[in-house]
Amino acid sequence: MRKIRDKKDNKASKLYGLLKVQIALLILLIGAVAYYYLGGYASQVSQLKSEALSYVRQSTVDTFRQTETSEVYDAKGELISVLKGEKDVYYLTYNEIPLYVTQSLISIEDKKFYSHKGVDYKAIIRAFYAMIQNGEATQGGSTITQQLARNTFLSNEKTWQRKVEEIYIATELEKKYSKDQILEFYLNNVYFSNGYYGIGAAAKGYFNKSVDELTLSEICYLIAIPNSPSYYDPVVNPENTLRRRDLILDAMSDDKAISKGAYNQALNEKIELNRPSSIKNDSVETYTYNCATRILMEKDGFEFKTNFSTENGRKAYEQSYRESYDKWNTSLFTSGYRIYTTIDLNKQEELQRTIDENLANFTEVNEEGIYQLQGAGVCIDNESGMVVAIVGGRSQDIKGYTLNRAFQSYRQPGSSIKPLIVYTPELERGYRPDTLVIDQEIEDGPENSDGVYQGEMTLRDAVMKSKNTIAWQLYEELTPEVGIQYLKNMGFSQIREDDYGMAACLGGLTVGVSPLEMATAYETIENDGYLRKANCISKITDTEGNVIYEAQPEETKIYDENASRTMTSMLQSVMIEGTARSARLEEMPCAGKTGTTNSNRDGWFVGYTGYYTTSIWVGYDIPKKVEGLTGSSYPARIWKDYMTSLHDGLIAKDFKAPIEYLDDMEQVAEPEIIEDEQVENQEETGDSQRVTMTFEGTEIPEGLIPDNATNIEITTTTE
Repeated sequence: MRKIRDKKDNKASKLYGLLKVQIALLILLIGAVAYYYLGGYASQVSQLKSEALSYVRQSTVDTFRQTETSEVYDAKGELISVLKGEKDVYYLTYNEIPLYVTQSLISIEDKKFYSHKGVDYKAIIRAFYAMIQNGEATQGGSTITQQLARNTFLSNEKTWQRKVEEIYIATELEKKYSKDQILEFYLNNVYFSNGYYGIGAAAKGYFNKSVDELTLSEICYLIAIPNSPSYYDPVVNPENTLRRRDLILDAMSDDKAISKGAYNQALNEKIELNRPSSIKNDSVETYTYNCATRILMEKDGFEFKTNFSTENGRKAYEQSYRESYDKWNTSLFTSGYRIYTTIDLNKQEELQRTIDENLANFTEVNEEGIYQLQGAGVCIDNESGMVVAIVGGRSQDIKGYTLNRAFQSYRQPGSSIKPLIVYTPELERGYRPDTLVIDQEIEDGPENSDGVYQGEMTLRDAVMKSKNTIAWQLYEELTPEVGIQYLKNMGFSQIREDDYGMAACLGGLTVGVSPLEMATAYETIENDGYLRKANCISKITDTEGNVIYEAQPEETKIYDENASRTMTSMLQSVMIEGTARSARLEEMPCAGKTGTTNSNRDGWFVGYTGYYTTSIWVGYDIPKKVEGLTGSSYPARIWKDYMTSLHDGLIAKDFKAPIEYLDDMEQVAEPEIIEDEQVENQEETGDSQRVTMTFEGTEIPEGLIPDNATNIEITTTTE
C-alpha cells in the first residue's frame, strides 16, 4: 500500500515540476512578446519585411544579370584598368549548367535545397557540428537562397536586422522563382575571386574552358572558392582551395551523387590552372585592388591589427579579416567605383625593365613554365609617402602569371632588418656612430659573414660592414620584445610568437617580410621616423562623382627624429665604403642596406634618396640556394639601375644632418688649413685613404683645426 502511495506521490511531483516549467516558459514567452512589441522590434521587423517584399516584387530575371563597371586611373588620370564581373558575358541558363555543378554546390552548401522553402534552421546546427568534426566550415549555415538574397540585395554586415531581412527575401524568392531558377541566379552571381563572377567566368578565367569542358575535379575546385574568395583564392592560396575541393568530393560521395570510381579519379586528378594571357591582374592591378579593398574595409569600421595576445585571437582576427575583405573586394567589381591611383606608369615600366634585364640570364622554369628565380620591387615617393611603382615578378608571356610577390610574398630579410629593430632603436637609447663596440666571437651566437672579427670598432663601421656579432650583442641588450614591437608598430603583418628570439636581429623570422613592408619601413627612417602607411589610392568616387575616399596625410611617430637622421648618415656610409658601395649613385646622396639570408636563398637591397625609397628582393618562390646571390649582387644592381634612371635630371638633394652633429660642429672655433706635412698615420685601404683627426674627443673635418687642437688624426675619403 505504501509503495502505491509513493508512486502516486512521485507522479504528482513530476507533474507539478512539469507544470512549473511550463508556467515559467509561458512567463518568458509573454515577457519576450511584450519586449518585442514595447521595445520597438515589432515595427522594425515589419519594416524589414516590407522592404524584402518590395525587393523581390520589383526583381526580374534581368536583376540577376546586371553589373556595374568600376574603373582605375593612373597618376595622370589615364584609364589603366576596368573592373567588371563579366557575368553578362558568361551568363548560363539552368539547362546549360552541368549536373555536377549543381550537385557539388548542394552537397557542400545546402543539402536540403529542394525540400526547404528558403530557410533551413536545422542547417545552422548541422553546419556547426560539421565544423567541429572537420576542423573548418564544410557546410554553409545559410541556404543557397539566403546567400542569393544577401549577394543580390543586401550587404554582408552581421546584424540581426540584415539576417531577418535576408530570411524574408529568401522566402519571397522561393515563392516567385523556381528552384532551378534560383540555382541559375546563384551560380551566375556568386563571386569566384580575382574579378570572376559566376561559374562561366570562373571556368574561363581559371581553366580557359567553357563549363561543359570542366572535369568533376575542376568543378569541385571552383565550387570551393565562393565560401571565402580570399582564403580559397586559387592563385594565392591553391593549397586551401585543393583541401576544400576534397571536402566537396567527400560530401558528394556521402550523398551518393558520384560513384566511388568517379570520386577516386577526381581526388587523384592534378589541378593545373590555365589562365588566358589577357588576364587583368598584373602587378599594378592586384595591388590597386588590395589597397582599395582595405580602404573600403576601414571606412566600414574594420580595425586592422598586428598585436595578438593569443594564437586563437590571431585566428579569430584572420577569419574576421577574410569576411570583411571578401565583402568589399566583391564590391569593387559591381559598384561602379572610380579609383584614382598614384601609380606612375613610366616609373612602373622602368622598374619592371630593370628587374627583367638584370635577371635575364636565369632562364630555368618550373612545371608551369614560370621562371624559377624571381624578383620584386616597390618604389615610394618620399614627398607623399605613396607607392608610385610596384612589380611582383619578372615579365613573362605565359598564362596564369599573377602572384604579386611585392606584397603577397613574405621572405627572410637578412641583415636588411638590422636598422629597423637593432640600430635605430639603439640610437634612440644613447648610442652614437662613434660609440665603440667589440666585434668578437660569441658562444652559441652568430658568425660574421666574412668570418673576420676585428675587435674594437665604431658602431658606424659595424653597420658599414654588417657585423652580425655587433647586431646580436646590441639586440640582446635591447631585448627582442622591444625590437619586434617596432615592426608591429609599422604594420608588419606576419609577426609570430617564435619571432621573439635572438635570430630575428639577423633576419630569422618565422614567415618573413614583404618588399612593400620593407620599403615602407625604410621610408619611415627617411621621413624623420614618422610612418605613413603606404598605398597607391589617392581618391575613390562613386559613379556620380561623389567622393567616397580621399587620401589625407597621416603620420605616426615610430622612431626619434634625430635617431632616424643618424641612421640615415650611417646608411650613407654603407653605400660609400660598406657592403653596398657598388650601388652608390654617382651624384645623388643615397642611403641603404643589403640583406642576404643563409645559403644565399634571398637577396635584398633597400635604400633611399631624398626623393624616393625603393626595396628590391631576389630569390626563388620555394627557397633554395642561388649561386652568387647576395644583397650586394643582383638586388643592388637592380636598385642602382632603377634609381639612376629615376633620378636622371634631378638636382642633388642632401639628407638632413643629425642635430647633435650640428651642435658639435658649432663647438669648432675658427679652424685653419693644415699643411699636408702635418698629416700623419695615413693608411691606404683599397680605393680609399683613411686617416683620422680628433679634437678633445670630437671628430672634425679634414684640413681644419682650431689653435688648441692636440693628438691630430685626420679622416679623409678620396675616390
